[in-house]
Amino acid sequence: MQNLGDFIRAHRERTTPDRVGLPAGGRRRTPGLRREELAQLCDVSPTWLTWLEQGRDVAPSGKLLARLADVLHLRAAERAYLFSLAERLDPHGDEMHEEVQPLQAMVDAINAPAYVLDRQWDALAWNADALALFGAWLDVAADAPTRPNLLRFMFRSAAARGLIVEWGERASRLVAEFRADIGKHTGLPAIVGLIAELAQGSTEFQARWTLQDVVARDGGLRRFQHPAMGELAFTQVTMHLAKRHDLKLVMLLP
Repeated sequence: MQNLGDFIRAHRERTTPDRVGLPAGGRRRTPGLRREELAQLCDVSPTWLTWLEQGRDVAPSGKLLARLADVLHLRAAERAYLFSLAERLDPHGDEMHEEVQPLQAMVDAINAPAYVLDRQWDALAWNADALALFGAWLDVAADAPTRPNLLRFMFRSAAARGLIVEWGERASRLVAEFRADIGKHTGLPAIVGLIAELAQGSTEFQARWTLQDVVARDGGLRRFQHPAMGELAFTQVTMHLAKRHDLKLVMLLP
């Protein structure tokens, strides 16, 4: 906890009162905020903040850390580092990222089926090869109210059962991969809602989810029986984006 305390203190001391709407008045040992001022802005006691900066055994919540980050005007990388030191999830994590590289341009440059999934496996971008392979799953308008979701496609689309060779085995593995992928983010509202929706709408998903199986998303051979192109085989490769670890680039290489 000492590293966390040192980080907070350093940023407190470099945050000037005028930046948070306070008068600078009075003599200050440093140009930054007094501990009492930061405590007041974050609605905690000065004593508790002192303990936090001293590295004592206190447990800041994600909500409090988010308030600290806002008051101290932490940049995206600094905010992520703060939550990493505290081993807490940022309640606004997916909203606070800096703009990432154009996703559509990235997948369009790949000469193979490619798509980008977010944390709950909604597809954010895909190329023409992926659209040709998966058809109706990705054949939606860019401004559609809901994004194409891989799990919804797998368990709620009849087309998936005809397209994906050995559907049952792949469905079981996909659920186990999803559980491993979301990890400590299981409690996020979007993921809770998705799991509840799938469990209610698909007894096959519910049965697999209750098994508590976990496997790594390692990629490997993916086989399809396409209605127009016939039997197809790819090697799946999945990579996380450098600036957005919640996003995954999935490529199906011939």
